[in-house]
Amino acid sequence: MIEITVSARGAARWQRGHPWIYRTDVTREPAAAERRPGIASVHDRRGRFLGRALYSPASEIRLRLLARDNVPIDGAWWRSRIGAALARRRDVPASACRVVHAEGDGLPSLVVDRYGPWVVAQLLSAGLEAARADVLDAIRDVLEPDGLLLRHDTTVRRHEELPLDVETVFGAVPDEVEVVEHGVRYLAAPRTGQKTGAFLDQRENRRLVGEHTAPGGRALDVFTYHGSFALHLAGRAGTVLAVDQSAEALARGARNAALNGLTNVRWREANAFDLLRELERSGERFDTIVIDPPAFAKSRDSVTRALAGYKELNLRAMRILAPGGILFTCSCSYHVSRTLFTAMLADAAADAERRLQVVAWTGAAPDHPELVTVPETGYLKGTLLRAVE
Repeated sequence: MIEITVSARGAARWQRGHPWIYRTDVTREPAAAERRPGIASVHDRRGRFLGRALYSPASEIRLRLLARDNVPIDGAWWRSRIGAALARRRDVPASACRVVHAEGDGLPSLVVDRYGPWVVAQLLSAGLEAARADVLDAIRDVLEPDGLLLRHDTTVRRHEELPLDVETVFGAVPDEVEVVEHGVRYLAAPRTGQKTGAFLDQRENRRLVGEHTAPGGRALDVFTYHGSFALHLAGRAGTVLAVDQSAEALARGARNAALNGLTNVRWREANAFDLLRELERSGERFDTIVIDPPAFAKSRDSVTRALAGYKELNLRAMRILAPGGILFTCSCSYHVSRTLFTAMLADAAADAERRLQVVAWTGAAPDHPELVTVPETGYLKGTLLRAVE
């Protein structure tokens, strides 16, 4: 058993409900030559047992809490925890969902997404990778998938000194999987798509915006990717302009539209900033606009620049929003808090000289749970706004 001692400050983080203890709060760990990732028994300086945790000796996040009880973290434990997470997803209205949302489900650094009969998972820490056999067996036992794919090509694993790859554990996971959500069909790409193949966290936001789309009006979806928002807009809008810089993404978006028999979506390859300026100069107006950009702030140091980018996008969108129109805008940058995001929107609205009512504040779909004691789980924040004159 790996034995770790932590400082009072480290112990206090667990007491306050945050599962991470950083390198600087580890006061005793194995000698450098003997360090190996795995499950650790953690104590404070007085020898008091604090819990069992994933131990990553090369990471700034040294410890990730699994259990406060002194229980064995074995196959039965993983089956129990994954089974409990699955039970909480019984009412998800889609053929694809996130079964395990890492820290949000008390299983730090583990992501498990189900696409119909197939599962795509990510083991994102060295400590979890050391428990790989038990974890994968538990996924197989609980979910009984036809195939299991590991999407280990995310840069997070570099911080853990883990290899980046895509691996089929068993079965045959297809390159494309059809997903059905709220009556809309689209193709996910488990091997090559963003995240584990699709943005499952925006599911309920897509439905919300679709329900508020102006019937017969003009809609604009910026950063459309595979068109998941555009498909929901197209069900009510007269026309939809779906914009992305990736020709490959747009091609899949067009196939998704065809899956749904939609002929009112126009796909345009363009830089979002340039296009919004162009639309403003030409006097274009849209009744419904979606702004769903990638994460602009990868670190605290990039927040100021990210906010400037978000403001530019939203300012231009507000200027081309028709009176009475709807704007859905969001940020998936954890480092941009909801407070900062709201202040940015207020600044953009003031500069655009538009009066915008808040229709709804939103976050990630319920299968991506947010813990009040772990702000990192609340990365996605969205706002549905209505332009009033």
